[in-house]
Amino acid sequence: MDGAGIDPFLQDVLTGLARDQKSIPSRWLYDARGSRLFDDITELDEYYPTRTELTILNEQAAAMADAIGPEAVIVEYGAGSLLKVRILLDALERPKAFVPVDISSEHLKEAAHELKSAYGELEVYPVAADFMDTNLGSNLPGGGGRRAGFFPGSTMGNLLDRDIDSFLRTTREDLGEGACFIIGLDQPKSPDILVPAYDDAKGVTAEFNLNLLRRINRELDGNFDLESFKHEARWNDAVSRIEMHLRSLKAQTVEVAGQTFKFEKGETIHTENSRKIALDRFAEMAESAGWELTRKWTDENGLFAVVLLEAR
Repeated sequence: MDGAGIDPFLQDVLTGLARDQKSIPSRWLYDARGSRLFDDITELDEYYPTRTELTILNEQAAAMADAIGPEAVIVEYGAGSLLKVRILLDALERPKAFVPVDISSEHLKEAAHELKSAYGELEVYPVAADFMDTNLGSNLPGGGGRRAGFFPGSTMGNLLDRDIDSFLRTTREDLGEGACFIIGLDQPKSPDILVPAYDDAKGVTAEFNLNLLRRINRELDGNFDLESFKHEARWNDAVSRIEMHLRSLKAQTVEVAGQTFKFEKGETIHTENSRKIALDRFAEMAESAGWELTRKWTDENGLFAVVLLEAR
């Protein structure tokens, strides 16, 4: 099928469902409902990344703000609910502007409005876009101090090596000379900790994953029977990542936008990866894309790290 001119969501779904290992990019998990469900996930007992990173940010915000400097322009990629950036904004000296970038326009608009109300003098310029495909460049606000990227959470681990390289190169171009970049990185650890974090006892992560099928039904004229699919989180030791799948509970046929796709019993749709990238490996990747890892902050158990990159 010629993909010219069709909806990117539709294109990704049709292409992904036609593969031998069916897969859909994780960015499509985040419609407005998916974004709210992910916010719920971050508060679960099993989901250690958010609370661990929040501890690091609260303890080290002053050091991060000192590294960034006064009157900064902050660009948050994959911004979500904009809760973590408030810790950084509170510590910064007279931040000039904030540019949140997120694929869920409805969720972003609401979150940006709330943040603007809380920081009346801060210029806020929300950008509704996929952070992987956006080249902000000259569209960023001028003036002020240095530009600083902000990419908290464990989203970096959702990306393949080639995507990380592309993202780091694009953001290096976006932010320009003299810029810096603060990034969250989930660290390698036992699957006994990882698997429950992506398959919680309350079933919130399962609902988050299955919501993708609801979105396909609603937006792409799909007819997925959600009762016939089950959320699955699995550890892939060979590539050091948690994978999320939607497993078909029976042999069935599904239609999306008039096209038919067959599922065998037990066949899955691969919806997300969450890779755990060691700091030395990430430093090498950053350097090849024009950045230098100059500082790192971790929790006492080494579960999570926040790093500072400087433009080279």
